[in-house]
Amino acid sequence: MPLPGGRCYLNYARERQWEPGYLKAKCAELHLENEFRLYRIRLWNSYLFSFFVLHIAVTFLHVCLLLAIVQYLYIKNIFFFSKNSNLIYVDVTISIGCSLVIILALSVNFCDDFIARHTWYMYASSIFASLTLVFSDLTVCLYHTYVHNWQLGTLYDTYTIYIIYMFLPIHFTSGAVVLALLVSAIYITYFVNVTARGINHFFSELFAVGGMSVDMVHSLCLNLVGLFYRVINDTVVRSSFLDRHQFVKEEIWLRNARLQEKQLLDTILPPQISRPLQKDIKNRIVMMKHGNGIRSLSALERTMAIQLHPDVSILYADVVNYTHLTTTLTVEKLVKLLHDLYGRFDMAAYQFKVQRIKFLGDCYYCVAGLSDPTPDHADNCVSLGLYMITIIMEVRKAQGLDINMRIGVHSGNLFAGVIGETKLQFDIWGLDVTIANVLESTGLPGCVHISSATLNCLTEQRYVFEDGPEKARDHPLLDKHRIRTYIIREDLQDEENDNSVVGSPNEVSVFNLESRQRLSDNTNETLKEIFNAELHEEFRKMPVSEFSLKSLWNIYRRKDGVKGPAHHQLNICLTFYDSELDKVYLKRTDFMFKYSILLSLCIGLSLMYIETMDSTEKCDNCIFMPSSLAIIQLILTFIAWYKKICWTRYGRKNPSHTYSRFSCIIFRIYEKIIGSLLIRIFIYLYLVISGFSLLCLIVMSCDRDEFQLLFIEERVFHYEQSEKICFHPWVATNMVSLLICTTFTFAQIPFLLKVTMAVLQTLGYLLIVFFQFEFVYHHSITTNPYFPTEYAHALIIVVTLLTMLLKERQIEFANKVNFNWRVDLRKKESDAKLTNHSIIIILNNILPSHIVDVYIHSQAKHELYYENYQMVSVMFAMLMNFEMDLRSLRILNEIITEFDLLLLFYKEYYSVTKIKVVGCTYMAACGLDLSFAGSTSKSLNRDSIDSDEDGNLAFLQPQSKRDLEEVVFVMTSYALDMMRTLAKCTKAYENIPGDKNAVDGTMAIGISSGEVMAGIVGASQPHYDIWGNPVNMASRMESTGLPGQIQVTEESARILQEFGIACKYRGLTFVKGRGEIPTYLVGIDDKLNFIYKEQHRVPSHVERSTVISLQATYNRSEMDRESVETIISRHSIHETKWK
Repeated sequence: MPLPGGRCYLNYARERQWEPGYLKAKCAELHLENEFRLYRIRLWNSYLFSFFVLHIAVTFLHVCLLLAIVQYLYIKNIFFFSKNSNLIYVDVTISIGCSLVIILALSVNFCDDFIARHTWYMYASSIFASLTLVFSDLTVCLYHTYVHNWQLGTLYDTYTIYIIYMFLPIHFTSGAVVLALLVSAIYITYFVNVTARGINHFFSELFAVGGMSVDMVHSLCLNLVGLFYRVINDTVVRSSFLDRHQFVKEEIWLRNARLQEKQLLDTILPPQISRPLQKDIKNRIVMMKHGNGIRSLSALERTMAIQLHPDVSILYADVVNYTHLTTTLTVEKLVKLLHDLYGRFDMAAYQFKVQRIKFLGDCYYCVAGLSDPTPDHADNCVSLGLYMITIIMEVRKAQGLDINMRIGVHSGNLFAGVIGETKLQFDIWGLDVTIANVLESTGLPGCVHISSATLNCLTEQRYVFEDGPEKARDHPLLDKHRIRTYIIREDLQDEENDNSVVGSPNEVSVFNLESRQRLSDNTNETLKEIFNAELHEEFRKMPVSEFSLKSLWNIYRRKDGVKGPAHHQLNICLTFYDSELDKVYLKRTDFMFKYSILLSLCIGLSLMYIETMDSTEKCDNCIFMPSSLAIIQLILTFIAWYKKICWTRYGRKNPSHTYSRFSCIIFRIYEKIIGSLLIRIFIYLYLVISGFSLLCLIVMSCDRDEFQLLFIEERVFHYEQSEKICFHPWVATNMVSLLICTTFTFAQIPFLLKVTMAVLQTLGYLLIVFFQFEFVYHHSITTNPYFPTEYAHALIIVVTLLTMLLKERQIEFANKVNFNWRVDLRKKESDAKLTNHSIIIILNNILPSHIVDVYIHSQAKHELYYENYQMVSVMFAMLMNFEMDLRSLRILNEIITEFDLLLLFYKEYYSVTKIKVVGCTYMAACGLDLSFAGSTSKSLNRDSIDSDEDGNLAFLQPQSKRDLEEVVFVMTSYALDMMRTLAKCTKAYENIPGDKNAVDGTMAIGISSGEVMAGIVGASQPHYDIWGNPVNMASRMESTGLPGQIQVTEESARILQEFGIACKYRGLTFVKGRGEIPTYLVGIDDKLNFIYKEQHRVPSHVERSTVISLQATYNRSEMDRESVETIISRHSIHETKWK
C-alpha cells in the first residue's frame, strides 16, 4: 500500500503461504500430520516405482552399451580383447546383480501395512540401496585398478545423489541430506586414495589447477540441487495436501448447503417449480456479477408457474368458534394454541402423505396426491380429517376451550403453483378447490363432509356414512354441479391405527429440520465425523503419480467435453486438454522464484570456480562473461530475497512497519518479476543460455591440434605436461550435468520449454563430445574396460537428463493437479457463495430477514416464534368475479405481479409487507417492523436490525401509539394505488381479444388496525403470518365490503379523517362473531383520488416521490394525465407483451 513520500507497507501473506515452515505448521494446526504421513508413504512409493523404471532403464542402457562394445570388438577381431573379454562380463554381472538386489530390497516398501507399522524400513532400505549402488560402482573401479592396473572413473556418483534426494523413500529431509553427504564422502575418499595418490598429495594439490577442490565443489552443487528438489517437492506436496483439505471442506459445505436449500424449498414448493426458480436466481446473481444487470421481470420471467394436477383430494379444515376465541383469548395464547394445533396437523399430514398448502387464520387446507400421485388420495384425506378432529378434541379437553373442527373433502382436479413477484407461496386453484371450501363451510362440527366424487374414490369400506346436511343440499354451487354430499363421523378401523400416527409435534421432525441445523453447524460432532471420514477417503484417493495403467486407460478413453479427475485432464506432454486452463496456469505468480534464483546463483558461482581451477589457459571472454553473469545473478538474488529479509527483520514483529522508497521500489520490481511470465522466461533463457555459452567458450578455447601433438609427444617420449593447456573432459561433463539441473530448477517456467532447453544442451554437448573434441574426450579416463570414453561421457549426460526429466515430470504433474484443485476450489467457493446467496434470497422472499436464522434454529425444534405489535394496519383486497380457469389464472398472476411491483415502491420509506395471496384475495400489512415490536418470543439483537425485512429503512421511529397510527394512512394509500393499478390493467385487457371480459376491474378492499401478533406456526412450510382481531376484522371488511370501495372499521376511519381523508359512514354491518358494528367507506372520487377534508395531522413525509406511487398522495395537487401515463409505463403491464 503506497504512502506519502514513496513509503509503503509490506504484504507478505501470499509469499508466506508457499514457505515450507508455514505449510508444515499449517498441517500441524489442522491436525493433518498423521494423514499426511500416510499419504507421503504412498507418494514415496510412487517415487520408488519411478526409480525402478529409471534404474532399469539406466542399467539396461549401460549393459547394452557394454555388450555392444563386446560385439564390436569381436567383429573387429581384436586378438588382445578376445583374451580379456571377461572383464566386461564381470562389469555386466555386477551391474545386473546390483540392480536386482536393490529392487528386491526396496520392493518391501510396497507392502503398505508393513510399512505403516515399520516406517523405519523405508530409511533402512534406502541406505542399503544407496550403499549397494555405491559399493558396486567402487568395486568395479577398485577391481580393475588393483587386479588389471586399469584406472577407471566412477559412473554412479552423480546418479546416486540424485536418487537419494528425489526417489528413494526417505520421508524426512535431514535423513536424505545425511545419506547424500555420506555417499559424497565415500566417493571423495575414493578419489583421495586412488586418484590423488594419498592424503598428503590430496591436501598439497587441493586448490591447485585440476585439484580435488573441483570435485568437492561439484559434489556440493549436486547436494544443493538435490536439496532444492527435495524442498520444492515437499512444498508442492504439502500445498496440494492442504488444498485437498480445503477442497473437501468446501465440497462438503456446498453439498450440505444444496441439501439445505433443497430441504427448505421442498417444504414450500414442489421440485418442478422450485428448480427453475433456483436456476433463475443463480443466473441473475451471475448476471449482476458480470455487470449485465437484471431485467425488470419476475423471478420466473413473468411465465406462469402453474401446473394441472388431476386425481387429487382437497381437504379444507376450519376451527369452529375461532372468532369467539379471538375476542376471549389474548393474542399470545391464541397463537400458541394455533401453533400447537397446526404442528400436530402438520405431523399428521406427513404421516398420511397429505401436503399442507397453507392456512388463513383458522382455516387449514391441504391436498393428497399432489407431489406424489397415489390412488389412495381420498382415503388419506378422510383419515387425516378424522384424525384432525381427534386432535382438536384432545386440545379442547386439555385446555377447556369450546372449539371444534369442521372439515370438507372433495376429489377432482386443480391447478397448483405460485403467482406473483414477491413472497412466493405455493397455492391451489380451481372449481374443485372451491367446492372443497364450500363443503367445509356447509359441514357439521366434528365431522368430515365429503362429496360423492370423494366417496367414489375411497378404496376401503371402513367409514360410517350419512347424507349431507340440508345446508349443503341448498347451496347454489353444489346444486349447480349436482354434487351430493355425505357426512363421515367415525372410522371403523380407528382403534387399529391410533398408534401409527404421531401425537406430538416434538416427537419427530416432518421434514427433518433438525438435520438442517446439523448441516449448518460446523462445530457439530456428526458433521465433523462425516468430514473426517470423507477427508480420509479423499486423501486415500489423491493421485500420486501419472504412471499407472488405470490412469493411462482412463486417458485413452477420455471423451471430449467430459471432465474427469484432475490427473486425467493432462496429455502426454503434461498440458491441459483445456488450452484456456493451461494459459491461466502459465500466468500464475511464481512464489518459488527466490529459491530458484538462489540455487542458480550457487551453481553459477560454483561453475565459475570450477572453470577457474580447471585450466591455466584463460581467454578474455572466459573472464568477462562469467563476471557479468555473476553480477546479474547477484542483483536478481538480492531483489528476490530482499522482501523476505525485510519481512523477517521487521514485518514479522511489526506488520504496520513502513519501508523506505528504495525498499518499495525493490518490492515492486520483485512483484513484477514473479507476476510476469514473459519476464521470468527472459531471465530463465538468459541464465541458461549464458551458462551453456560460458561452457562452450571454455571448451572452444582449447587448441585441438596442439593438444593432439602434445598428447602424442607425451606417449612417445614418456613425460607428463606440467600445465593443463585444455579443459578437463570430466570436469566439463560435470559442469554440463549441473547446467542441465539448472535448466529444470525454475518452477513456473513452461515444462516443454525446460525440456526443450535441456535437450538442446544435451545435443549440443554430445556434438562437442563426438565431433568437435572427440580426441580430447576419447583419451580421458573411462568407466569400464574397453568402454570408449566418449560414450561414458554421453551416458552420464543422458542419465542426468533422464533423471531430471522424470523428476520434473513428477513435480509438474503435482503442480498441475494442485492447480486444478485450486481452480476447482475457487469454483466450489463461488458455487457455495452462490448457493448461500440464493438460499438467502429465497428465504427473504418467504420470511423477513431477521426471522431467517430464527426459523432454521427454532423451527427445527418446532418452537413457536412470535412478535407483538401494538399498532398494525391489515388489508384484505379481493378481485371480484374471477373464474378459476387457466386463462383467469394467467391474468391473476399478472395482476398480482403488478401489485407486488407496486409494493416494491413502498419499501423506500414505508414498512408495507405482503402476507399472502389466497385465491383472489391479496393480504398485506403495514407496521410489521421489528423496531416497532413490543416484544418477541426470542431475544434478538435489535442493534443489528436497522431495516425492514427487505433491507430498507422504515419511516421515523415512533414515540407513542399515536405516532404508530400513521400505518393506517400508509396502508390505505397503498390500497388506493392497487385500485389504480387494477384500473390500468383492466384498460390494457380491454384491447386484447379473448381477455376483454376476463376481469371486470372491480376490487373489494377491507382495512382494520390494532394490536396483532406475527410469527411462524406449524411444523413445516415456513410462513410468516399475523393473527389478532384486526386480521379477522379486515377479512370481514373485505367480505362484507362493496366492489370498488375500501371499507374500514370505525377506529381506522377516525385515524384517516385526522389525516384529512374523508370517510363515509356506511351504517351498521353484520360481522360474524361480532354482530352489527359501524363501518365506513373511504372517500374516493371517480378518478381514483382521495376525497379530502380538513386535516388535523400531517404525515411524517409531506412529499412522496412519483416513482413510489402512481400519483402523489401526500401532495394534494393532481398530476396531469401524461405524467401518470409515463409512470405507469415504467412499472405497469406492457400491452405489447400479451399481444
